Amino acid sequence: MTTAAVPATRLGRALRDGVDDDGPMRAFRLARRTFLAGTRVDMSPLAAGLGVDRATLFRWVGNRDQLLTEVIWSLFVPTWRRAVEEAHGEGATRVVDALTRFTRDVCSSEPFRTHLRREPDRALRLLTTRAADYQVRVTGAFAELLTAAEAAGAVLPLPVPDTAYVLTRVAESFVYADLIAGAEPDAAKAAVVYAALLRCPAPPTPSSPALEEP
Repeated sequence: MTTAAVPATRLGRALRDGVDDDGPMRAFRLARRTFLAGTRVDMSPLAAGLGVDRATLFRWVGNRDQLLTEVIWSLFVPTWRRAVEEAHGEGATRVVDALTRFTRDVCSSEPFRTHLRREPDRALRLLTTRAADYQVRVTGAFAELLTAAEAAGAVLPLPVPDTAYVLTRVAESFVYADLIAGAEPDAAKAAVVYAALLRCPAPPTPSSPALEEP
């Protein structure tokens, strides 16, 4: 399965390497706060808030799509980590529970839903296609959990990369159901499909935790 290469930005390198590159990281933190407040992340107001011109901001973070990808990914990571840590069971059962918890939390994230409602076409393009590398990162995170499950004895329907990709597509189908098909996002239905693919019982949909900034 091939993927398009996405050029690294100064912000992307800083986040990847854990380097506090002052300008890019200040821009990222302001963009993240703006997103979590339910406000559209625009480059001109962002540059003004940082006291720099647009050209400087673009050198720091790349274009708006690249910045949004990093902001949304920064919210994915703690959400996914929490889902994995709180998942019950072993092997495939644990994978299904983690995926279900993750799907529930994403479906109930008001800042994320606000972004999807405001920019549905852009959001789907960035989050579900090779226009950005967000989907590749999500699939990679799922693959790590599947690899551990397989090592513990789980029998997967396909090799890990393919199973991870299919599960990513299932998650997208239910998380973005309102944008794709006019249906309500539904973690419980996603759980049934996850369980069917991994051939284990579907877990009850866990109750939503109190939402807070990761």
